[in-house]
Formats: sequence, structure tokens, C-alpha cells
Amino acid sequence: QVQLMESGGGLVQPGGSLRLSCAASGSIFSFIAMSWYRQDPGKERELVARITSGGSTNYGDSVKGRFTISRDNAKNTWYLQLNSLKPEDTAVYYCNARHFDGIDYWGKGTLVTVSS
Repeated sequence: QVQLMESGGGLVQPGGSLRLSCAASGSIFSFIAMSWYRQDPGKERELVARITSGGSTNYGDSVKGRFTISRDNAKNTWYLQLNSLKPEDTAVYYCNARHFDGIDYWGKGTLVTVSS
């Protein structure tokens, strides 16, 4: 059973930055893709960023140019760098990993609050 653990959320002022981390209990080489999603209360969970096993990345339209996804294979960890944060980026951020066997794994989420 794969476990994912997010860290790095918190309170930040508009225009500020944060870096989220997602540490996997096993090797990330077993994943087809690693992603970050976010969810506001009352809204659907939306894809923020994804990086594939081949290194391709894609981003949600609302975060393009501001957020960057990356990974560290040696640490079995992937990251989301959040820059130029806006109040509308406030949400619970979840990391996700899709295993090669098709199973999706989720972290428990970390809250990002953007407010002055």
C-alpha cells in the first residue's frame, strides 16, 4: 500500500510563494504520473499540475506561468512551487500518484491560504 504525505502548506500574503512537497512511501518509478490537485469547499477537485514518468508536465490554465511541478527521484518526492499567489489559490492541495497498475493514490491534503 502506497502512502503519500504532503507538507508545506500555510498562510501566505498575496504575491507570496510556497513550496509543497509530496513524499511517497515507495519508489516513484512505479508511478505513471504524479500530480497536484486542489479543492475549495463546495467545488470540484481540479487538476493543478502533473508530471509524467517521462518528465512531461502540464498545468491548469489558472496556474500556468505561476506554479511549477518537479520531482526528486532519489527522495521519492515531488514538489509544487507556487509563486505570485492570489487569494483564489486558497484551497486544500492534494497530491496524487497513478501507479502503473492503474490504481490512484492520494495524500490527505495540505491547506494553502492566501490572505493579507
